[in-house]
Amino acid sequence: MLNFFLMIAVIVASLTGFNWLMGYRKNHIQIDLDDRYIDYNEYVRALKGELRAQGREVDYLGDRRFKIDGKTYMFIERNVTMSGVPLQRTILKPVKS
Repeated sequence: MLNFFLMIAVIVASLTGFNWLMGYRKNHIQIDLDDRYIDYNEYVRALKGELRAQGREVDYLGDRRFKIDGKTYMFIERNVTMSGVPLQRTILKPVKS
């Protein structure tokens, strides 16, 4: 019985940790683009285009920082394999002023 509860606790902790790493947190913006970008400048242009398509006002400030709808966000990139397919996820984390 103890093994069962330990197994459940490990599963819950693993899922919570995965969700935390993938940016599922309050005020974070997650973006999954259709293409993979290796060139940083192309990646930034694609992110700006996607955010504008969502109706957001966006400016790139440099040094991995964006100003989106008047708030500053830090750009974080994650590469994960989902069902055998590589996924390039962008997480925009709010910067505390």
